[in-house]
Amino acid sequence: MQLSKRWSAAVAAGVGFICFAFSIGAQESFKARLSALPADAKTRPELAGSGSVTGTLSGMKLTVNGNFEGLKTNATMVELRDGGLGGVRGPVVGTLTITKAMKGTITGSVELNAAQVEHFKKGGLYVQIYSEKPADGTLWGWFTR
Repeated sequence: MQLSKRWSAAVAAGVGFICFAFSIGAQESFKARLSALPADAKTRPELAGSGSVTGTLSGMKLTVNGNFEGLKTNATMVELRDGGLGGVRGPVVGTLTITKAMKGTITGSVELNAAQVEHFKKGGLYVQIYSEKPADGTLWGWFTR
């Protein structure tokens, strides 16, 4: 009888540990299509290009990978931003690595806080690529499932 209780407790603890380990390792992936979004009518003719990125959330760490092409001038930097909701502009969360060319890749990871994780899951985080001209952002894309 005592051995049976110990065995049951050991099995329950093992199952609990496996479930906990699985939940820690669970990842959620989202995608964003990057397209030209003019800041104003003056910059509209200078914009071109497209791309896509995937954002994979593991715990509080967001890893971003993607590509872009068709810019009229070289990319200079890329930022991850938090607008809170899809389509809303917001502050910088972190910077990512980008190929400084008219075509290339985007990579990087950013540790998010709890509010940023919630915004990410609701489509509020986005990627913004800057190029030599215009300097206020060339390609943008909000993450969605």
